[in-house]
Amino acid sequence: MAETKPKKPNRQQVYTLLVQIGRKQGDGLPEAATGAALMCFASGVDEAEAVRETVALLKQADTAPLDVTGYGTLAEREADGQEIDAEERDLMQRALDENSVIVAQMTPFFDN
Repeated sequence: MAETKPKKPNRQQVYTLLVQIGRKQGDGLPEAATGAALMCFASGVDEAEAVRETVALLKQADTAPLDVTGYGTLAEREADGQEIDAEERDLMQRALDENSVIVAQMTPFFDN
């Protein structure tokens, strides 16, 4: 009879990332926009993996990621005194459950 190995605990965590994107044909941004900021929740074993996965996904979605700023995990954000509402927590949990990247908010940039 084969031994069943104990299931390893999930080492994935969810990271809050702010991604700035530039313009690219077919990016879906408003015509007059010069780019956008995307608030994302991304799962990964560390922040570097979450950033890599997010950038890869955004490139597949025909966007042009320019810069990524990491704001840490839920626990790190709470330790910094940030208030995280229920909707944000739900999206973070979804990213963890689905091992995915969730774009929670998009803010287009305009010149004027």
